[in-house]
Amino acid sequence: MLSRGAVNGWALRGAARAGVQQRPPPFRGLRASPRTRSAMPSWVIDRYGRNDVLRFTRNMVFPIIHFPNEVIIKVHAASLNPIDLSMRSGYGATALNMKRDPLKLKSEDTEFPLTLGRDVSGVVMECGLAVSYFKPGDEVWAAIPPWKQGTLSEFVVASGNEVSFKPKCLSHTEAASLPYVGLTAWSAVNQVGGLNQSNCNGKRVLILGASGGVGTFAVQLVKAWGAHVTAVCSHDASTLMKRLGADDVIDYKSGNLEEQLKTLPLFDFILDNVGGSTEKWALDLLKKWSGATYVTLVTPFLINMDRLGVADGMLQTGFTVGSKTVKHLLKGVHYRWAFFMASGPSLDEIAELVDSGKIQPVIDEVFSFSEVPKAFQKLEGGHARGKTVINVISKK
Repeated sequence: MLSRGAVNGWALRGAARAGVQQRPPPFRGLRASPRTRSAMPSWVIDRYGRNDVLRFTRNMVFPIIHFPNEVIIKVHAASLNPIDLSMRSGYGATALNMKRDPLKLKSEDTEFPLTLGRDVSGVVMECGLAVSYFKPGDEVWAAIPPWKQGTLSEFVVASGNEVSFKPKCLSHTEAASLPYVGLTAWSAVNQVGGLNQSNCNGKRVLILGASGGVGTFAVQLVKAWGAHVTAVCSHDASTLMKRLGADDVIDYKSGNLEEQLKTLPLFDFILDNVGGSTEKWALDLLKKWSGATYVTLVTPFLINMDRLGVADGMLQTGFTVGSKTVKHLLKGVHYRWAFFMASGPSLDEIAELVDSGKIQPVIDEVFSFSEVPKAFQKLEGGHARGKTVINVISKK
């Protein structure tokens, strides 16, 4: 697959296609082709709340290319993540609204109607004038950042740097299950945790909350890199964990989890998808003074900003992570927070692992586009074994 370096961002993507002549950057707002539609089917919310706020409309505003590096994707399949439940309820609204309009330039002081859904697998329909890495008709996948309109629509707009070619071995339904959880796990394990194919072999990795979307991906990722994997989940997910490559599977319901894990050799890396009380004792399971790292995906960043406002929330968050980092560093281990990061280049690497058979999608249930509220109810019930996928186009 063609390399997408960090130099010059989207401009380098155009250079990656041999023989493609670069055009000078156009003015913001220019489009590659005229828009022939003004509305599209979509699931939206007009206020925050429970499942009854979900509303189907055929009149959602059709996405527009505002920047020359953007593409419009026809959505074939999408999937749900816990962040969709949180966003439906208003969690993180303060931070996300600041990201949507940091200078308060928009005439309308509202984010509604808001489309949820972060994952997309589909086909490029239109490209901004500076996009030459992709062309209309390309099959792609992406995870859309939460401050943008989501993928529970017929079409979605994304930055070219957020998009990647879909793995050839997967259908759109299968592919839609992976981008958000894959990039979240990649951020935690690789970009924050520092593990990669060259340094992971033989390391002992503990994954707390291993049977969800991020957990099932992380188990496969570190196993593909040669790690010894201990997965924590309930007993009914143990067969799945073994199939995905976990060396040891611990049932957190079979007794005191902390005591069970203390009987095992110490770990080089811990990924915590659970949070709560686990953070109080999990770091004691790491090898001291060896570079061992604990990474948690459960952080107070968004809730601090919702509760305290932007400035005080960021100050409180910085103090919390800073004090915990220093506290544990003095004990000989590294403490880190990780977050989802949209990245087309990272999806390129994930696609290679998928096409080589080292990572497979784990899908709990598939719903039609008309069943989006039912899919939310399924996700809200908890104890998922993989992802909840939405077929936006009925064709499998």
